[in-house]
Amino acid sequence: MPDDSIPPRPRHHEEGFATRMSHAGRAGTRVHGFVNPAVHRGSTVLYPDCASRGGLWKDRFNQVLTYGIHGGPTHHALEDVVAEIEGGTRCFIVGNGLAACAVPLLAFLGAGDHCLVPDSVYGPVRTLCDGQLRRYGVETTYYDPTVDEAGMRALLRPNTKVVYTESPGSHTFEMQDIPAIARAAHAHGAKVLMDNTWGIHHFQPFRHGVDVSMQALTKYVGGHSDILLGSVTVANDADWAVVRGAGAEMGHYASPDDCWLALRGARTLPVRLRHQEQAGIAVARWFEARPEVQQVLHPALPSHPQHELWKRDFTGACSLFGVIFRPEFTMARVSAMVEGLALFGIGASWGGYESLALPTTGFVTRTATSAHPGPMVRFHIGLEEVPDLIADLARGLDGLSAGG
Repeated sequence: MPDDSIPPRPRHHEEGFATRMSHAGRAGTRVHGFVNPAVHRGSTVLYPDCASRGGLWKDRFNQVLTYGIHGGPTHHALEDVVAEIEGGTRCFIVGNGLAACAVPLLAFLGAGDHCLVPDSVYGPVRTLCDGQLRRYGVETTYYDPTVDEAGMRALLRPNTKVVYTESPGSHTFEMQDIPAIARAAHAHGAKVLMDNTWGIHHFQPFRHGVDVSMQALTKYVGGHSDILLGSVTVANDADWAVVRGAGAEMGHYASPDDCWLALRGARTLPVRLRHQEQAGIAVARWFEARPEVQQVLHPALPSHPQHELWKRDFTGACSLFGVIFRPEFTMARVSAMVEGLALFGIGASWGGYESLALPTTGFVTRTATSAHPGPMVRFHIGLEEVPDLIADLARGLDGLSAGG
């Protein structure tokens, strides 16, 4: 059968991120045809003879065409692009971000195993651990996300197989010392999993000891709030076989049309990340100067408790951060302020071109640590002009102070 894979592109020097995103997952520049790869839809794959089908099926973990659910050229191109972003070797595309988190957890854990999960974890992952994993006989312990290496060693049990990480944490933005956690976990023989959605491009997980990195491609890679996708990336063949095998057994699949849209989004990802990082920091600094604000939860600000970890391990920041308002402002008043904003939508996702504001106090669940006091709002800064966003926020906070 014909080889639909994209040949390796020659590189004459170490290329920058924007250059790599412009060329990864494409056939090349010296070809005749359209710039972008086509959308390949299909269920049935035909073979020239029976022997060919048998040989390919035995090699199902490689990027070959076997059956529609195992992916096609559009999936494979996106997998190559995401592996490039993450600094890994192989990537598996699934239907959404939660699926990307669930596949490696289910792949590396079984009945009788123990898993460590940060207390600041993305809420649906906590639900998965307390629900399906518990029913399967897996015990989860939630730990302080700011734990050091000695503290992590103390948490590990003989049956601990996975240490899950997410840095910064959902809603409350605690930074984790990933290299220290990884050293402790690996000395124990446990796998380190990381939800790296906030750190896309800015944090290279495999250089810091992570074994499996998950992304919600719904967010920055898609970039336009119109797709649902997730990715699971690894750095070696052994982990690839475990993750890809589990995903195949569970029937995980993603639409090739969404994969094509994600490929398109990846081309402008570097430009959007750069603008949104700068805009996010500018708005976060503006919030810090407002009297209504008790604390801004943005790892790139020197006021953040783990700012030094961010500065050590990250090359930049994304556009998502939290704001804690002073306790005298009730959640009802803060919610009314959010509802009055003209340029900020109220929505749970992020990473798109539009700015969002989401009251999050009711979403924060903690069992090992204490949640931050005071009403919280999570802000995502989009591609609008920063002065326009600040003017909108100023009107809202002025009304909040006045009791409006």
